[in-house]
Amino acid sequence: MAEKSSPKPKVLVAMSGGVDSSVAAALLLEQDYHVVGCFMRLGSPDEPLDQADECDPNRIRIGHQGCCSINDAEDARHVAAVLDIPLYVLNFKNEFGRIIDYFVGEYNAGRTPNPCVRCNDWLKFGKLLDYADSIDADYIATGHYARVARRDGRACLLRGCDAGKDQSYVLFGTKPQRLERMLLPIGEYEKPAVREMAAQRSLPVFDKPDSQEICFVPDNDYAALVRRQTPQQVHEGDIFDQQGDVIGRHPGHQHYTIGQRRGVGVALGYPIYVTRRDAQANTVTVGPPDQLLARGLTADQTNWLTEPPLGPRPCQAKIRYNSRPVAAQMRFDPPDTLTVTFDQPQSAVTPGQAVVCYDDDLVLGGGWINRALACSPDDESI
Repeated sequence: MAEKSSPKPKVLVAMSGGVDSSVAAALLLEQDYHVVGCFMRLGSPDEPLDQADECDPNRIRIGHQGCCSINDAEDARHVAAVLDIPLYVLNFKNEFGRIIDYFVGEYNAGRTPNPCVRCNDWLKFGKLLDYADSIDADYIATGHYARVARRDGRACLLRGCDAGKDQSYVLFGTKPQRLERMLLPIGEYEKPAVREMAAQRSLPVFDKPDSQEICFVPDNDYAALVRRQTPQQVHEGDIFDQQGDVIGRHPGHQHYTIGQRRGVGVALGYPIYVTRRDAQANTVTVGPPDQLLARGLTADQTNWLTEPPLGPRPCQAKIRYNSRPVAAQMRFDPPDTLTVTFDQPQSAVTPGQAVVCYDDDLVLGGGWINRALACSPDDESI
């Protein structure tokens, strides 16, 4: 009597309509997984995403570009048809409101948010995992440039092999237990190879450009979005120099971020940068680039993908998505304080961004920056 074959493991693939997630689905299909595609619908072009009055022209509306537009939905459908896999469209519009509230709230609090990290934590590996459970999927997969491997008997997160595209930074908030069910099929490849694989498989998105903007800020005017949502919290204020003298006025501190040089609104005859935002006083301070240097930082809302260090430990720390990891020492003080001290001072450490700590290619953990530590021993923070 023939032995009954085991069912194929089922994987839910988050398909954004881009080349990366499309190739991820194709590779898993070829690896004999039962692949089910899904597209996260956050809204249609010009469809309101908030709860303001229907007639309000300032309501947040989804753009035509980004990672969740109607064009992307159509591309995801075409790819699913080529691969002959089912594709479900999941309405995450209500859940996405949490991302927008977080984004606006952080700017109003004087911090610079990272909605992509939160979207991964709360939606792609949060609500989407709940949907995977509802269809009895064993795994969930995305097209991120990162890797999941096993070390010492447990799943761990590694940097992607393409150093220029590595996205492990935006996945640091994934809960450790969820790594066991996460598949990242393109993490072993570089971007040109992924596009070539898409072309070889006749996927219609093989030459589609990467998305470059946040889907709910299609004009990239973050401050205007904050003003539309919370007009009562955006007011004119003073711009100070490093000596504390008023040298100009600003339309609202939400228009600025640490390290900003262009569009500051004042000229001092030499290059100046935004070195401080004080949300409570509604002030902005500018100065020369050396005033941006920090010897370290503190962070909270930590997430550890390995065991938290018991004492000081060397690491490589990444303080923003598009920066390289730098040599540092990290220390974790329970219950929720991470201190990172750089071997060499770093510029524009920005509260609201994430700091992610690595041991070579292994993601150790990280947290959300709440304070930059000044280089001067007389000044604890900047």
